[in-house]
Formats: sequence, C-alpha cells, structure tokens
Amino acid sequence: MANLTPELEAERKRICQIAKDAGLDFFETIFELITYDQINQFAAYGGFPVRYPHWKFGMEYEHLSKSYEYGLSKIYEMVINTDPCYAYLMEGNAMMDQKLVMAHVYGHCDFFKNNIWFSKTNRKMMDQMANHATRIRRYMDRHGQDVVENFIDVCLSLENLIDRYSPYVEKSVVKPQNPPPAQEPNYLLRVDRSYMRDYINPPSFVEEQRRKADAEAQAKAQRFPAEPEKDVLNFFIHYAPLTDWQQDVLSIIRDEAYYFSPQGMTKTMNEGWASYWHSKLMTTKILNDSEIIDFADHHAGTMAMAPNGYNPYKVGIELMRDIEDRWNKGQFGREWEECDDVRERKHWDKKLGLGRDKIFEVRKVCNDVTFIDQFLTEDFCVRNKMFVYKFNKKTQKFEVDTKDFKAIKAQLLFHMTNFGQPIIRIEDANFENRGELLLTHLHEGIDMQPDFMSETLKNVFKLWKRPVNIATVMDETPQLFRFDGKEYTQHKLGEEPSPNPSNQESSGS
Repeated sequence: MANLTPELEAERKRICQIAKDAGLDFFETIFELITYDQINQFAAYGGFPVRYPHWKFGMEYEHLSKSYEYGLSKIYEMVINTDPCYAYLMEGNAMMDQKLVMAHVYGHCDFFKNNIWFSKTNRKMMDQMANHATRIRRYMDRHGQDVVENFIDVCLSLENLIDRYSPYVEKSVVKPQNPPPAQEPNYLLRVDRSYMRDYINPPSFVEEQRRKADAEAQAKAQRFPAEPEKDVLNFFIHYAPLTDWQQDVLSIIRDEAYYFSPQGMTKTMNEGWASYWHSKLMTTKILNDSEIIDFADHHAGTMAMAPNGYNPYKVGIELMRDIEDRWNKGQFGREWEECDDVRERKHWDKKLGLGRDKIFEVRKVCNDVTFIDQFLTEDFCVRNKMFVYKFNKKTQKFEVDTKDFKAIKAQLLFHMTNFGQPIIRIEDANFENRGELLLTHLHEGIDMQPDFMSETLKNVFKLWKRPVNIATVMDETPQLFRFDGKEYTQHKLGEEPSPNPSNQESSGS
C-alpha cells in the first residue's frame, strides 16, 4: 500500500478528482514515497524493482546516482504502465513539485489506458517481471551466472529485432465457400479473340513459360521462411539450435521488448499529453498563489529545447496546444487548406470549439509517427523555430542549415520510424542451400554503421551457429556482409567475397 504522508495523501485525492473532472480516465494509481537512492534503483530497472539480475542495471544505477550527486540530473517522476499503475514520488521534494508530479502522472496513466498502441501490453507486467526474474535466477543457479549473463548480453544486443506492429495485426483465415473459377495462367499473353490464341501463345511458348513458372513456384516452396520475417527473435526461438533454457531466456527478452515498445513509439505524444495536463491543471485548479513562480521556473526548465536538440516534452505539449487551438478556430479542412490570403488566415476563427474533443481523439489513435505526419505544420515549425541545424567549425556555433519544412518533417519522421534504428528482416534461412542465414536491411537513405553491424552479426552467429549474411547498401552500392565464426568479409552483390582483415576473429575465439 501507499506510504504517503497525510498531507500528500490529501493532495493526491484532490488532484485525482480534479483530473477526473477534467475528463481524464485512468486505472487506479498507487503512489509510493521513496528516497533518491531507491528511485535511482527503480529507474535503473526500467521502473520495475523485481527484474532479473544483470550487470547493465548496475551500470545504469551508477550513472543515475553520479548524475544526481553531481547535480546533472534529477528524477522527479516515474510511472509504470500496469493496472493498477504504480508511480513514485521522491522524498525531500517540495510540496509544489509533488503536486506537479501527481498531475503529470495522471496524464500518463490516462494515456496508458486509452492510447491504442498500449492496448496490447500486459497490464500485469509487474507480476510477469517477477516471474521472469525467478526463472533467470533458477537458470543461473543451474548453469552458472557467467554463462547465463553472457547469453543475456547476446540477446539484449538483438532485442530491437522485433516486429513492433505485429501485435496490432488481426490474423484470420477465411475459407472460400466455393472453389474460385479457373483463370488463365498469368504468364500467358492476353488474347481477346479465341481464334488468335495459338498465334499469340504458341505451344512452344506456353510450355517454356509453364516450366519457368513451375521452377519459380518450387523455389518459393523451398524457401524458408516463405515470406521475409521481421520478428527475428521469434524466428530464433523456434528455429535456432538453442537449448531449452536459452529459448526461454530469449523469449523473456522478447516479451519485455514488446512491452516497452509502445513507450518508444509514443514518447513525444505521451510526454506532451502529460505535460499539457499538468500545466492545465496546475495553473487553473491546483496551485496556490505562493507556488506560481516555482512552478513556472520548473516547468520552463523541463520545456527548454536547445537549437540543435529535440525535447519531446516541448514538441509534444506545443503540438497538443496547437491542435486544440486550430480545431477550436476551425483551422482545418479543405476550405482552410485552400485559403491563400495571409490576412484572412491570421484572423481565421469559426468558433467551433472542437479542440478538446480533437486532442482526446488524437491521444487515442496516434503514435509519434502519425502524430507528426498529420499535425506538424509549416506555421508550427516557424513559430517554434524548428529548423535543421549544423555545427559551423569556423564560428564554433550551431547554425540553421535549412528552413525547408519538408526536410524538417522528413528528418523527424525518419528518426521516429523504428526509433531511428535499421529495419532488419530474415530473408532466407537456407541461403544458397548451405544452411546459412540471410538478413536484409531495408535501406532508407542512411547506411548502417559498420562497427555496430559487424558486432551484431557476430552475436547473431552465436544464436544461429552457422554463417550469417546481411544484404545492405553501403556508399550507394549493394553489399553483402558475411561472418562465418572466424572471418568477417564483405563484397558487392554478385561478386566473390574478399576477407576484411581488420575484422577477422582469432582462431581461438
């Protein structure tokens, strides 16, 4: 149960009711009052104090502790997407800060419950995390801590190789009631007159095309998987030569990757929504006169955005406010888009009052990509000075590189799609009929980093235990990279491979 002081509990009840009256809908939210050391521990575990043991959590804790001690950062709030939601307040914070955190948390909890991208997450993940920890500790006792921890290292390096959209795809098989009518093979040329059939498609041509089609169908039938597989971890769980405990550990890493995925997909929206509501509620209902200055100071610090940076709190809250204002004034639709009178657009106000309903709709259906794609406008970028910057070595300053709205929007969307990480698929698990694995990189204009790619291939090899290949584009040239357990090679597609001495493995590895 919560351990809040009587004063904090009274404020919690008051703020909870204010949030509900404003239209927010959230699961029961349990606040815990903890020390700064405890909040750093929980944050290092991703908000879950019951996660499996691993050195990376200790490293993250050390980083957070040093940042706090040196005054570089401070965690004000932390909330977990579960039912009930768990949120943490830090001892020693001023009452104004505690109230701000509570209002902010209720915004997050509303988003967790109602945004469609969180609809497939496990709301009992606290229990699930504890179960994961128990299973991994059991494997450590049985096989040795170093053995299990080293395998977890490999799995964590590949945890982004999942299909983030697969949980939202409804898979169903519809059986036809009647057999489909016979159709002409698609390799035959079109014939509009029956008497011309043998002239347009002579028997020798038909036979040749039939043999080609049969060969292609046979090759496709032999291909494994039949279609490119985006959920690489799931493929390894089922088909890589892993022991039972390794399969289980990999499934744990995959489950947790899917749980945290929606948070990355909605970072700007989620923080913007929570910031919008803490600002609205604090300034209209919660603060007393003596707290206004402190609130403004802390809020401004959170919303600050450097010219060369990107602050999801700032972009999210300003875009939510912009949407609300536009839909209140009717600045949307065909009539608005076709208006090219600057003065008329400046004073456009249809007094529709649809803004609040619209932001609740956006909160429900959008993720960051659709949020930015649909609602980021050129006027918004100009008002908020959202330009593309580059560092000028001569002046030692960041300077505006472009004010081109399309370039700005494209860059934002690129970094939000798949979190800016390369999209990798399994193309063939029997590449060139040698049992090798072929991965393909969906190249979208940005080359992969060679050092990251080589290390990742080595970790994929540790799971697949046979040579692994990845096809990508490097310096505008299609390339194939290969690691066979000892040697790392690359070559242009269609050419013979040549060794890359700088990346060879020693014979004892």
